[in-house]
Amino acid sequence: MSLPVLFKLLVIFVVVALGYLAGRLRWLGENDPARVLGNAAFYLFVPALLFRTTSRLDLASMPWGTLLAFFVPVLVLLLGVYAWQRPRVRAGRLATAAPGVRAISASFGNTVQVGIPLVTAVFGEAGLEIHVAIVSLHALTLLTVLTALVELDLAHERVRQGHSSAHLGRTLARTARNTIVHPVTLPVLAGLAWNLSGLAMPAVLDEVLVQLGLPVVPLCLVLIGMSLAYYGVQGAVRGAVVISVLKLLVLPALVLVVGHWGFGLAGLPLAVVVMAASLPIGSNALIFAQRYAALEAEATAAIVLSTCGYMLTAPLWLWLPSRLG
Repeated sequence: MSLPVLFKLLVIFVVVALGYLAGRLRWLGENDPARVLGNAAFYLFVPALLFRTTSRLDLASMPWGTLLAFFVPVLVLLLGVYAWQRPRVRAGRLATAAPGVRAISASFGNTVQVGIPLVTAVFGEAGLEIHVAIVSLHALTLLTVLTALVELDLAHERVRQGHSSAHLGRTLARTARNTIVHPVTLPVLAGLAWNLSGLAMPAVLDEVLVQLGLPVVPLCLVLIGMSLAYYGVQGAVRGAVVISVLKLLVLPALVLVVGHWGFGLAGLPLAVVVMAASLPIGSNALIFAQRYAALEAEATAAIVLSTCGYMLTAPLWLWLPSRLG
């Protein structure tokens, strides 16, 4: 693995460690500040970043074939994990939103903090162009799909418990509203609408969005450390190991097979999509878990464990695509 990537991983661990120290010493108080920081990220900083990103997408120049080769297998794994975990909710062994949390943990990679420096160091500008296209649709696609699934599950749960009308039309309307009027979906849709309108972004608004988006990366890394301190990992290690194996080994293998034999990718495009799939779990998995108060400890442990394990698995996924030409 290249020195720039090792350096970036070291920086990530140091910032996470500082967040853990702040949590252990209770610098931000006793009343679950990790959840407060998570809410700040989810309701303020991440929406600003998503809106600005989608409003600036150059839709005409996107490498759609390569993107499909990445997102099709990623969504297959996401939906597969979700379907695998759903019976445990019906059996009363998991919270309603838990399948969604495990699905995003198994599929959502750290495409920015780790992915961008890795692709730049290994593949250069040509590879970075492909990776940036993946990044631009990553959160939009995965978070939107999972938000819709979890909101539908929560609507079914409310009906089952008698807290909501069982009328199908009203239930679907409420679910659709909760899915659209949501800190992830709404800014994405608004950004795409702005993009398609062709309107120029006012300089003041653009600068506001830039400033709101800047804290996302350091805040999320500190949040991981604080969550370790406040939630711990007791009872979460086994699930974190399974999720990490899915993310570090199963997902890149699936993207390799589908991308090469399904979409005919080879060379640089195949190498970039496989490396993007092999990245450790991103911090959005923890923010999603905190949003729905489900499996926060497991999501935190899986992020840390997969980031450590990535040092061992990354060379494999750099080497395998090169063997396919």
